[in-house]
Amino acid sequence: MKPNIENFRLEPLREGRFVRPFLARFSMDGEERTWELVRSGDSVAVLIWHRERERFVLVRQFRPAVYVHNYEGMTVELCAGLVDKDLPIERIAAEEVEEECGYRVDPKALRKVTSYYASVGFSGSRQTLFYVEVDESMHIGPGGGIPGEEAIEVVELSPEEGRSLLFDEETARTPGLLFALTWWFSCRPTCPPLR
Repeated sequence: MKPNIENFRLEPLREGRFVRPFLARFSMDGEERTWELVRSGDSVAVLIWHRERERFVLVRQFRPAVYVHNYEGMTVELCAGLVDKDLPIERIAAEEVEEECGYRVDPKALRKVTSYYASVGFSGSRQTLFYVEVDESMHIGPGGGIPGEEAIEVVELSPEEGRSLLFDEETARTPGLLFALTWWFSCRPTCPPLR
């Protein structure tokens, strides 16, 4: 479901809705330095496992920043979203699962895996990774994200396809997804209890 992209162009950003560009000035070891950076919000990401179908539920999404590099822009990634509401992050993550993938999950069913800093070279935002298992009784809609704002397709991968994706450089995928899959393969079924 690759969208039809036309007239793609880059323009200076003076005031962003979700990010703000800055020039950082600082002294390091007595030497004056500068660094270009973008302030962006923290986010949540969820690795979803469908128990009945024994498949990962992921998203394929158009990302303009990737389009600049490969002129396709489609990535395979975890269900994810910005922490842009004054709510517990588990609730934000559960809302993203419903909005992007069409599954209603109880925020209490989400298990925190860990959190880490993403895009440390220019943003340094923090992402919290969760894991949740779903079944068909929880499937309430098609997912697909916010109409008119996002181009998201729900995709399912078998464990074998997920393992192949780890080293598939032809498919644009995110570091968060690669980490989540590596975590899943490294400790399933003997994972310690998650926080």
